[in-house]
Amino acid sequence: EVQLQASGGGLEQAGGSLRLSCIPSGFPFTTYTIGWFRQAPGKEPEGISSISIKDGSTYSADSVKGRFTISSDNAKKTVYLQMNSLKPEDTAVYYCAADRFLTAQAMVVMTGYVYDYRGQGTLVTVSS
Repeated sequence: EVQLQASGGGLEQAGGSLRLSCIPSGFPFTTYTIGWFRQAPGKEPEGISSISIKDGSTYSADSVKGRFTISSDNAKKTVYLQMNSLKPEDTAVYYCAADRFLTAQAMVVMTGYVYDYRGQGTLVTVSS
């Protein structure tokens, strides 16, 4: 069974930090690009950061550059999203997705694309 288990969300004050984890299973993790996305109420999904597990390349959206960092621990088969300097506008459901063919950049900037796999989300709420 394919799963992308996201965790680590919660309530944090503006300026604080959270670390999200995405644990993929049921598919060959090392040949995929894994991306983090978020969707706020009433808004379209937004690509945040992604990493190619195969070559280690990463890409982040301008809205989070300098604040969020994506990384992977291939031994643990886990992808992390370290979120610092949180803002109220970061409030959203965050989820991870995987695709065999997209580059890290493509995974963040493309819209309306149906990824190979997508997991359930974890809620991040940032209070002002």
